[in-house]
Amino acid sequence: MQVLVDADNVDPTRVTLLLAALPEDVTVVAAGRRSALEAVVWPADARLLPASGWQRADLALAAAYVPSDDPLLLVSGDSDFALLAGRHPGPVLVVSEAPSHRLRAVVPVHDPAVDDPGDLRRWVDAVTGG
Repeated sequence: MQVLVDADNVDPTRVTLLLAALPEDVTVVAAGRRSALEAVVWPADARLLPASGWQRADLALAAAYVPSDDPLLLVSGDSDFALLAGRHPGPVLVVSEAPSHRLRAVVPVHDPAVDDPGDLRRWVDAVTGG
């Protein structure tokens, strides 16, 4: 499973709730301003990509993305990721408190701070066979 986190676009509390729902063997890639990355306690093997400036975090995540049939957890509400999410060949879930209309139109969205916290873990288990 790929987990891509736009740390500039999602509240650290929601990212923390997401991380708690993930299996230990999942590698997380996160991009954003240094202050946004430092606001979260990341797993030891997380790949952190400091990027500041307009859309630099988006570009870093897009470069880290690997097209595959593996499930994709996209942690961002940014409409820039709608095309990537819509074209991903495997299952996709967006985690966001304020997803763009373009994202909502192409993939399911989950807000771990509002929705049933077990829903995220059930999705992960369903798509990974866990």
